[in-house]
Amino acid sequence: MTAGKWLKTACNLCYVNCGIEVWVNEGRLEKVRGDRSNPKSQGYLCNKAARIPYYAHHRDRLTTPLRRRADGGFDEIEWDVAVAEIAERLRDVVDRYGGKSIALYGGGGQGNHAGGAYASGLLRALGSRSVFNALSQEKTGDFWVNGHMFGSQTCHTSEDVHHCDLLLVIGANPWIAHGFPNARNHLNQIRKDPARKLIVIDPRRTETAEMADLHLAVRPGADAFLLGALLATLVRSDRIDHAFIEAHTIGFAEVRQALLNIPVEEWAAAADISIAELESCAAMIAAAKAMVVRVELGIQQGVNSTLNSYLEKLLIMLSGNFGREGTNQLHSWLQPLWGNSPNQTFAPTGDAIIGGLLPPNIFPEAVLKDHPERLRCAWIDSSNPANTAANTVAVERALQSLELCVVVDVAMTETARLAHYVLPASTQYEKTEFTLFNFEFPTNYFHVRAGVLPPLAGTLPEPEIYTRLAVALGLLPGDNVLAPLREIARRSRPEFTAAFRAFIAENPAAVPALVLYHTLGQTLPDGTAAAAPMWSAAQACAKRSPQAVWRAIGASEQVADHQLGDLLFDTIVASRQGTAVTRHEYDEVWSLIGHSDRKVRLIVPQMLEWLARLDPQAASAPKEFPFVLAAGGRRMFNANQIFRDPAWRRDDPDGALLINSRDLSELGAKDGDWIAVESAAGRLVVRCKVDDAMRNGQLALPHGYGQAYPTSDGERLINGPRINLLTESGNRDPIAGTPYHKNVAVRLALVTEHEAAACQSQSERIHKRAAGQ
Repeated sequence: MTAGKWLKTACNLCYVNCGIEVWVNEGRLEKVRGDRSNPKSQGYLCNKAARIPYYAHHRDRLTTPLRRRADGGFDEIEWDVAVAEIAERLRDVVDRYGGKSIALYGGGGQGNHAGGAYASGLLRALGSRSVFNALSQEKTGDFWVNGHMFGSQTCHTSEDVHHCDLLLVIGANPWIAHGFPNARNHLNQIRKDPARKLIVIDPRRTETAEMADLHLAVRPGADAFLLGALLATLVRSDRIDHAFIEAHTIGFAEVRQALLNIPVEEWAAAADISIAELESCAAMIAAAKAMVVRVELGIQQGVNSTLNSYLEKLLIMLSGNFGREGTNQLHSWLQPLWGNSPNQTFAPTGDAIIGGLLPPNIFPEAVLKDHPERLRCAWIDSSNPANTAANTVAVERALQSLELCVVVDVAMTETARLAHYVLPASTQYEKTEFTLFNFEFPTNYFHVRAGVLPPLAGTLPEPEIYTRLAVALGLLPGDNVLAPLREIARRSRPEFTAAFRAFIAENPAAVPALVLYHTLGQTLPDGTAAAAPMWSAAQACAKRSPQAVWRAIGASEQVADHQLGDLLFDTIVASRQGTAVTRHEYDEVWSLIGHSDRKVRLIVPQMLEWLARLDPQAASAPKEFPFVLAAGGRRMFNANQIFRDPAWRRDDPDGALLINSRDLSELGAKDGDWIAVESAAGRLVVRCKVDDAMRNGQLALPHGYGQAYPTSDGERLINGPRINLLTESGNRDPIAGTPYHKNVAVRLALVTEHEAAACQSQSERIHKRAAGQ
């Protein structure tokens, strides 16, 4: 790598993946700035991205394969030994139980999806079909609704925030969490423009709510009552878009009647929202020329989460704010990040498979249940379920019960410490990477990033890890067989297309992604061989949306249709700053709907039945656990589990519990004290912080903490709360299985002086010693 040079890459901390430039000097990433040449983010940089050097360089990196001993410790072993032993144990599992007994957990994080193509390809070749990941802990209820309303679970809405005159934010805090490109810039523009408005629905008066023209401080867990009452108000007052509904939807009459049946006053009271506030919200929606609805985990990990997603979509559709400039739309895909799996279930538990994914909340049951098809092996790639999945104790028990558990990661995570084998991967800045978080409309983007740092000695990028395993398992031919195909790729792309298809037909056991990596991949610029599987995706994208691809890449009229996919692929792999891949006209959004008549189905019977069953009395908290904890939330200096060095945080070092001052006073504690948080599942001792933006009875803890990190003297200390010690596997959505993390019933208690002193000592030790790195 070139020393003392700015190099282009992308941020890996949230799914916007802003383009950045990093200053690399003598093999170290030292500084970060926004990349003004990135066509999507255009130089935008948030405070968290500036701390990426703490991800790239820290003392918890893995540098050699590890094999767990019977006493729980680990032995360092050579790569060849690790590959041979893992391959032998995988064959044994497949021979005894079949490939369906193996599950992939993860396959990529917020910034690394390249490895997922190789992990999933290898495991599918072994017969595995089960996948767990973070998406199915957050979004699959939304995917299920989209499948019914739009015709495919891969249909996914985007937000044209740049052009809206009303932004309605529900259960999200984009000032802190971002979540759409250039979030703070857009929020500031709305705030300064008197013709544009902002509504925020959130129990807490968040930083975004502080900017809002209207903040509805809904009772935690009562979002469905508020949304239902709002929809009923719009229908009763006939402030809906009849022309849009008639032209583009089916089933309005039945939905209208279901909404008219809602007792608005009772539901508004259950949500703790006045009728005047409800009416103000309805009036602002009706007055808007173009409204965008922005939702996040506040309702997608809240009570009634799948129903919340349905009501949110009804709000968009009945108001006619879809498919126009400044509204919500669907977006294109280069390669869908999830699948379409309607009416599929997982046999051991009977749970729905949505988007091809299984919810992490059922992982313990999928392993521990006495069922002939239960999971026997978990392959965990770029994920840390021991910290991130609900019910840490149950997850750890399940991991320890597996016959084989392999972790591929860059650091010694909590999950890695429970694995039979740990394989060290190169970081996201030491290899070619990309993500499939491509959610924009009318112009969508894709960014293939070349490595900007030399790989740490002893580590391998995922394509090389899975190559070695595939060879050992007989799932990849030798280089003598692949070399002729590689030479064809160098000579002629049309010839390669035909040759590759013939090769896969003749070698059905081979992993296609790995074949592409070792053939076409070796012809790509800047060492971007790992992006080779995107060649197939580019062909499919060009076939689905040829006009949009032509516009995006500026293809000349002389380019034949059968060459468009290759031209798109070549543009992608050559663009270090990222590139547009599709550019639609707004009225083309209807072509992205999965139903053959291109109309949206408003009727989803299960949702209307659920709506009719809602009981306002259920919105109150149980007496034994009178507080409602929002478990996991974004703050100024938390991101996800990939930041392990505590020194990266400039504030909130202990991941404090946010609590209203009156609640804290009634407990008999003061700001900064250590207090106990107890749920039906477990107990944590945490530092508290007064925040009168919180409702009485509402609490919040952040995610991204709870990791054990080695201090300068070698001791491993846990930094901040392992919040999933408080959460339960069964506290989940009945359709999607997504957790109700934003509604965890808890109680508070004072701790002894001795326990408080121990917590304070540990906090001081880890932050003092981590800072000494």
